[in-house]
Amino acid sequence: MSSIQSFITDWSDVIGKSIIETFQMVGISLLFSILIGIPLGLLIVLTRPGQSFDNKFLYQFFNLVINIIRSVPFIILLFFILPFTKLIVGTTIGVKGVIVPLVVYTAPYIARLMESALLEVDSGVVEAYTAMGIKRRHIIWHVLLREARPSIILGLTIATIGLIGATAMAGMVGAGGLGDLAYRYGHLRYEVDVMYATVFILIILVQSIQSIGNRFAAKLKKD
Repeated sequence: MSSIQSFITDWSDVIGKSIIETFQMVGISLLFSILIGIPLGLLIVLTRPGQSFDNKFLYQFFNLVINIIRSVPFIILLFFILPFTKLIVGTTIGVKGVIVPLVVYTAPYIARLMESALLEVDSGVVEAYTAMGIKRRHIIWHVLLREARPSIILGLTIATIGLIGATAMAGMVGAGGLGDLAYRYGHLRYEVDVMYATVFILIILVQSIQSIGNRFAAKLKKD
């Protein structure tokens, strides 16, 4: 018991700072990724053959871009777009320096999850509203997106958990957060207790997010 208290006394400030940095990276990156990913996912659904805004060129272009970005592992993408990151935020280190690669990595993932969620909506429901003369923008907002809400929430939950994993990898290149804590102290300095604490915190964090996402999606399904 005394060893636990001693560990908390010695490491609480460092661990607390790392948790805050992780939340900052995840929160800011997720916000921008959603703002880009959801419209992008909606676009590739609506422009695919047979849909409302059928456009073969746009569909194939964005589909290709998403596939290319998703083919690159995050740690490689992080280094590959360093000049772009420097141009956008003025730095490539710390929390600020990792936001751009996290968004570039996560937004296409959310777009693909969004596409999957929207394609699960019963086409018969959409066709019925179309036959009644409802405007397409109303169908998109009040039918397509509304019906897909539970799947969208589950998709965003998965994306958030994936984003936490990416921030942990970013910590290995000086981005801060729990990944940086585990690497610098747990690996380089052989502070095993710090490594265990980091893993425990990440497990609690991921389990909490998954539980909240599942409950929220289940609630929307009942509405």
